[in-house]
Amino acid sequence: MFLVLYVFSAFSLSKITINTEADKQTQEIPIYIRTNGVHTDIIVPVKNIIKDWRKQIKFENTKDKDSTAQYLAFGWGDKGFYLDTPEWSDLKASTAFNAAFGLGNSAIHTTFYKRVSENNECVKILISKENYQKLTQYIESSLQLDASQNPRCIAATTYGKNDSFYEAYGKYNLFYTCNSWANAALKSSNQKAAFWTVTDTGIFCHYQ
Repeated sequence: MFLVLYVFSAFSLSKITINTEADKQTQEIPIYIRTNGVHTDIIVPVKNIIKDWRKQIKFENTKDKDSTAQYLAFGWGDKGFYLDTPEWSDLKASTAFNAAFGLGNSAIHTTFYKRVSENNECVKILISKENYQKLTQYIESSLQLDASQNPRCIAATTYGKNDSFYEAYGKYNLFYTCNSWANAALKSSNQKAAFWTVTDTGIFCHYQ
């Protein structure tokens, strides 16, 4: 019964669109939502007149330290799942159990990109300066800070040459997943979003 109700709710509530009205302010800042088929990232400019992310998410925390990147992706999720499961073949039952029932901590995965291309897995959204400010505040509120007010980098942990991990607030569980976090980010900045979703399709169905 629980499984049936969970699946039904995940499907039906994700179809309800929040913030259906178009932004009446000037839409001039590009952001992107990208999925890898399971997980949704929010991609923002590395620097603009509203926010310079280089002061917090530093290039030197990546392996290649390439400072020419123009975009920065943020993804939130269970820390154990992120760090212990770089590939699906690495997934352990204990990791999945801890993540599903909120027994672990969370982390934010950041990735620098020189360019971002629109396709079926990556959607461009233009938002106003005011709403972009709200988006940056939402992302910042998820990052744990050290005594110097810098995000707490999880050192020596990466997937590639242009990414890094940071300690985050919140608990991943069956009802609040990485996609729930990304959906809430869109809600916070007055963009189209699902009423509630745990899947990437629950977000992207509103942008087809």
